[in-house]
Amino acid sequence: MTIYPNLILDTLRNVRYPGNGKNLVENNMVADDIRIDGNKVTFSLIFDKPTDPFIRSVVRSAEAALQQAIGPELEIKGNIAVQSRKPLPEAPAPVLPGVRNIIGISSGKGGVGKSTVAANLAIALAAKGYRVGLLDADIFGPSMPKMFGVEDEALYMVNQEGRDWIEPVEKYGVKMLSIGFVVKKEEAVLWRGSMASNALRQLITDAWWGELDYFLIDMPPGTSDIHLTLVQTLPITGVVVVSTPQEVALADARKGIAMFRGDKVNVPILGIVENMAWFTPAPHPDERYYIFGEGGARRLAEELDVELLAEIPLVARIREDVDAGNPTSLGVQAAELSGNEAYLNPEAEAFAAFADRVVKAVERRNEVLPPTAKVEVNRK
Repeated sequence: MTIYPNLILDTLRNVRYPGNGKNLVENNMVADDIRIDGNKVTFSLIFDKPTDPFIRSVVRSAEAALQQAIGPELEIKGNIAVQSRKPLPEAPAPVLPGVRNIIGISSGKGGVGKSTVAANLAIALAAKGYRVGLLDADIFGPSMPKMFGVEDEALYMVNQEGRDWIEPVEKYGVKMLSIGFVVKKEEAVLWRGSMASNALRQLITDAWWGELDYFLIDMPPGTSDIHLTLVQTLPITGVVVVSTPQEVALADARKGIAMFRGDKVNVPILGIVENMAWFTPAPHPDERYYIFGEGGARRLAEELDVELLAEIPLVARIREDVDAGNPTSLGVQAAELSGNEAYLNPEAEAFAAFADRVVKAVERRNEVLPPTAKVEVNRK
């Protein structure tokens, strides 16, 4: 049989598009590119969208109809190309493209030392040679400027890649931003949830964070709009949960873990930190007093099958150090730089070991789990 273009078109008039019941020719789905070379026929079918659910079935139906009309000698299978009237939308640029791991530092309630733990973890990681960023996302109670001794720092802009960005403040080897830099430290932040969320997004997306191994986020206590903003803005690698051994704190920590593990959020838990685990009087370094209870976070970690990353003692020096803007983990930095472990008091050793366990927990998480996806908002 002689093959000619009108024969192809006449045959395709018998193939209907399931979306509206019209045939392919009537639907203007056959492109003007029919080519015939002996028994080989090639042409394109045009669909409205590149994601049309009927593409595969329509192509198969067209192949079958032509094979039946012309005969088995027709070479058509695999020769029907697909075009679309609307191209695929460009994928949005990734947020923080130079950041390898994003770690949230969370707590179920306030007052458990979450920010102190976050500040010391950031400095300990930087002391070990990692590139570290720290975002103070506790919009209504920002404390990182105080803990880093940079309360009076002003923010500046830096031009990179043809546009202006907010430049993070850098100290102790850590790049850091906080809403505390743009509000008066003696005044309360009286913002509605949407205002706080927008300000937080700006600190993330309009800042030049550059290349980082770890981007730590000091989250607000509890569960709130800010947490939803963070998981909708960033693909968070995992979360470290901070609690004291007290049952009230552990109950709230359990709720926070449930939020992150829920189907709608689905962010891995890297582990739990028990802060203020015990009190040791300076004159009696071998004594321990369990003021807030003993081993509560360890039991919670076992119950929920997560790792206990650290037990940080209740020591006045830790509080004094962050109040003075010189977090305890600076001892880790001094020891790393000098090679002299004399700089490592027991508290600094605890934070150094904590940083090592976080690194290993992130490595294990990345080996066995796919990258975390941002939470998509259902607008319906």
